Amino acid sequence: QLQASGGGLVQAGGTLSLSCAASGRPLSNYKMGWFRRSPGKEREFVAGIWRSGSGTTYARSVMGRFTISRDNAKNTVYLQMNSLKPDDTAVYYCAADPTSRVAITTIEADYIYWGRGTQVTVSS
Repeated sequence: QLQASGGGLVQAGGTLSLSCAASGRPLSNYKMGWFRRSPGKEREFVAGIWRSGSGTTYARSVMGRFTISRDNAKNTVYLQMNSLKPDDTAVYYCAADPTSRVAITTIEADYIYWGRGTQVTVSS
Protein backbone atom coordinates (compact mmCIF):
# COMPACT_ATOMS: atom_id res chain seq x y z
CA GLN A 1 0.00 0.00 0.00
CA LEU A 2 1.27 3.45 -0.94
CA GLN A 3 0.39 6.62 0.92
CA ALA A 4 1.29 10.08 -0.28
CA SER A 5 1.49 12.94 2.19
CA GLY A 6 2.89 16.44 2.57
CA GLY A 7 0.48 18.39 0.42
CA GLY A 8 -0.97 21.71 1.44
CA LEU A 9 -1.54 25.33 0.54
CA VAL A 10 1.45 27.46 -0.45
CA GLN A 11 2.01 30.77 -2.17
CA ALA A 12 3.54 30.98 -5.61
CA GLY A 13 7.30 30.73 -5.36
CA GLY A 14 7.08 28.59 -2.26
CA THR A 15 8.17 25.03 -1.58
CA LEU A 16 6.58 21.77 -0.51
CA SER A 17 7.98 18.32 0.06
CA LEU A 18 5.85 15.28 -0.63
CA SER A 19 6.48 11.82 0.74
CA CYS A 20 5.24 8.45 -0.41
CA ALA A 21 5.51 5.70 2.16
CA ALA A 22 4.97 2.04 1.42
CA SER A 23 3.73 -0.72 3.64
CA GLY A 24 3.57 -4.40 2.93
CA ARG A 25 6.16 -4.45 0.18
CA PRO A 26 9.71 -3.18 -0.27
CA LEU A 27 9.83 -0.17 -2.53
CA SER A 28 13.34 -1.12 -3.62
CA ASN A 29 11.73 -3.65 -5.99
CA TYR A 30 10.01 -0.92 -7.99
CA LYS A 31 10.65 2.02 -10.20
CA MET A 32 8.59 4.82 -8.72
CA GLY A 33 6.78 7.75 -10.20
CA TRP A 34 4.85 10.84 -9.21
CA PHE A 35 1.81 11.90 -11.19
CA ARG A 36 -0.66 14.73 -10.76
CA ARG A 37 -4.18 15.56 -11.79
CA SER A 38 -5.23 19.17 -12.10
CA PRO A 39 -8.90 20.17 -12.18
CA GLY A 40 -10.40 19.40 -15.56
CA LYS A 41 -7.26 17.69 -16.85
CA GLU A 42 -5.98 14.18 -17.33
CA ARG A 43 -3.54 12.75 -14.84
CA GLU A 44 -0.01 13.49 -16.02
CA PHE A 45 3.48 12.24 -15.29
CA VAL A 46 5.63 14.46 -13.10
CA ALA A 47 8.78 12.55 -12.19
CA GLY A 48 10.18 9.04 -12.01
CA ILE A 49 13.11 7.32 -10.35
CA TRP A 50 14.97 4.10 -10.87
CA ARG A 51 15.00 1.38 -8.19
CA SER A 52 18.37 2.35 -6.80
CA GLY A 53 17.76 6.05 -7.24
CA SER A 54 20.58 6.27 -9.76
CA GLY A 55 18.36 7.50 -12.56
CA THR A 56 15.55 10.04 -12.73
CA THR A 57 13.34 11.64 -15.34
CA TYR A 58 11.05 14.67 -15.21
CA ALA A 59 8.23 16.26 -17.10
CA ARG A 60 9.42 19.33 -18.93
CA SER A 61 7.03 21.51 -16.95
CA VAL A 62 8.75 20.72 -13.64
CA MET A 63 12.36 20.21 -14.74
CA GLY A 64 14.73 22.32 -12.68
CA ARG A 65 12.10 22.97 -9.99
CA PHE A 66 11.15 19.51 -8.71
CA THR A 67 13.44 16.76 -7.44
CA ILE A 68 12.48 13.14 -6.95
CA SER A 69 14.49 11.01 -4.54
CA ARG A 70 14.11 7.85 -2.52
CA ASP A 71 15.31 6.22 0.66
CA ASN A 72 14.85 2.50 0.25
CA ALA A 73 15.88 1.89 3.86
CA LYS A 74 12.89 3.98 4.92
CA ASN A 75 10.70 2.57 2.16
CA THR A 76 9.88 6.10 1.09
CA VAL A 77 9.99 8.19 -2.07
CA TYR A 78 10.06 11.98 -2.00
CA LEU A 79 9.19 14.85 -4.29
CA GLN A 80 10.78 18.18 -3.42
CA MET A 81 8.90 20.98 -5.13
CA ASN A 82 10.49 24.40 -5.37
CA SER A 83 9.45 27.62 -7.11
CA LEU A 84 5.86 26.45 -7.15
CA LYS A 85 3.44 27.98 -9.61
CA PRO A 86 -0.37 28.13 -9.60
CA ASP A 87 -0.28 25.69 -12.54
CA ASP A 88 1.23 23.11 -10.16
CA THR A 89 -2.06 22.98 -8.27
CA ALA A 90 -3.22 19.36 -8.43
CA VAL A 91 -3.73 16.16 -6.55
CA TYR A 92 -0.38 14.38 -6.51
CA TYR A 93 -0.11 10.61 -6.61
CA CYS A 94 2.79 8.22 -6.19
CA ALA A 95 2.86 4.99 -8.14
CA ALA A 96 5.02 1.90 -8.53
CA ASP A 97 6.18 0.15 -11.69
CA PRO A 98 7.11 -3.44 -10.83
CA THR A 99 8.12 -4.51 -14.31
CA SER A 100 11.62 -5.35 -15.45
CA ARG A 101 11.67 -2.71 -18.20
CA VAL A 102 14.89 -0.77 -18.14
CA ALA A 103 13.58 2.70 -18.80
CA ILE A 104 11.57 4.82 -16.39
CA THR A 105 8.16 4.98 -17.99
CA THR A 106 6.07 8.12 -18.15
CA ILE A 107 2.93 6.20 -19.10
CA GLU A 108 0.26 6.03 -16.42
CA ALA A 109 -0.91 2.55 -17.45
CA ASP A 110 2.55 1.09 -16.84
CA TYR A 111 2.30 1.83 -13.12
CA ILE A 112 0.52 -0.96 -11.30
CA TYR A 113 0.31 0.21 -7.70
CA TRP A 114 -1.08 3.60 -6.77
CA GLY A 115 -1.36 5.54 -3.58
CA ARG A 116 -4.09 7.87 -2.48
CA GLY A 117 -3.27 11.37 -3.58
CA THR A 118 -2.37 14.45 -1.64
CA GLN A 119 -3.68 17.89 -2.57
CA VAL A 120 -1.25 20.66 -3.47
CA THR A 121 -2.68 24.12 -3.90
CA VAL A 122 -0.54 27.04 -5.04
CA SER A 123 -2.04 30.48 -4.68
CA SER A 124 -1.02 33.41 -6.85
